Amino acid sequence: MTDPTAAPAGQPPAAPGEFAAISIGGLEVWPPVVLAPMAGVTNAPFRILCRRHGAGLYVNQMVTARAIVEGHRKSLELAAFAPGESPRSIQLYGTEPYSIGEATRRLVDGHGVDHIDMNFGCPMKKVTRHGGGAALPWKRDLYRSIVRAAVAASGDVPVTVKFRVGIDDDAITFLDAGRIAEDEGCRAVALHARTANQLYSGTADWTRIAELKNAVTTIPVLGNGDIWEADDALQMMRTTGADGVVVGRGCLGRPWLFRDLAAVFEGRTIPPRPDLGTVLDEMIEHAELLAEWMGEARGMRDFRKHTGWYLKGFPTGNEIRRRLNKVASLEEMRQLVGGLDRSIPFPEGGMRMVRGHHGAPKDVQLPEGWLADRDGAVALPRGAEQLVSGG
Repeated sequence: MTDPTAAPAGQPPAAPGEFAAISIGGLEVWPPVVLAPMAGVTNAPFRILCRRHGAGLYVNQMVTARAIVEGHRKSLELAAFAPGESPRSIQLYGTEPYSIGEATRRLVDGHGVDHIDMNFGCPMKKVTRHGGGAALPWKRDLYRSIVRAAVAASGDVPVTVKFRVGIDDDAITFLDAGRIAEDEGCRAVALHARTANQLYSGTADWTRIAELKNAVTTIPVLGNGDIWEADDALQMMRTTGADGVVVGRGCLGRPWLFRDLAAVFEGRTIPPRPDLGTVLDEMIEHAELLAEWMGEARGMRDFRKHTGWYLKGFPTGNEIRRRLNKVASLEEMRQLVGGLDRSIPFPEGGMRMVRGHHGAPKDVQLPEGWLADRDGAVALPRGAEQLVSGG
């Protein structure tokens, strides 16, 4: 296992030809880096900001299949892409084949989507208690039918799946999930190397990624979990044989991580860490993009959660953080940060400071009798096909 708070072991930059682009259907992804879909985070403004720092594949936040089929307004807004954004990649959630197939068709035909990732990794109670997310691969026949429906409806657009190691240590699902996805025509699989029981606590077990790579041999295998610095990506790929990495919490408040990743995969030295002034400029640009995308009032509400991630580790004081958590306008934010010392250096270990989801492991909430058997017909509980997207 890795220790997400410990510095990586000084990985040398990639040698020429050491790593290859990820081939996902007709998409060639270089460097081999994917932005993980994160609810309420990976909207168009955040993807624009990250993409400016480095190439890769940038996935829109999750939408639910039923919401797309029923034309739910909020979900359609979440599914929106920036003008000219390419490739258009989105994550889809569902618990039964019909809505997954129909939603896939609508995303491909009506939204011009170039890549669909399927969510079988969400560990949240409101998802797993209905048999969705990380709970669903336990039911192999249901999982297979859903994957098959998406692939059949997608035409030439590649479908990938993302899943966890399992529900807990007694209900491991990732090897079956990977093999089934490969059998059904998915173009890549990604493993978050934690169980649902772990949530986002502890450390990701990268040995599981190596196991999956040995089991799934004809399509790319991507690793996810504890990529806080560019060296982590190199270490993961070198020790597991993974074809690429999926970056989640590591880029929260640190969108320049994609710049660092591009550097190491191209054999270059990682650029110096930004000082506080550079980080503040990034913050303001992010807020401006959100304000332009969704209106200033709504955009600033959305931006509040990002302020703590950007300033993590900087000695700015509790009062400025408290006021930024209530900021209501771009001008107010500019005034609040305008008095800070822009020359303050980036904090030691600042890339590895945990941001986003954290906390202790929790028992996974499942439908009654869910673990009794793995195959055969499944009676999903009422509410399994959620209407509201966004995680």
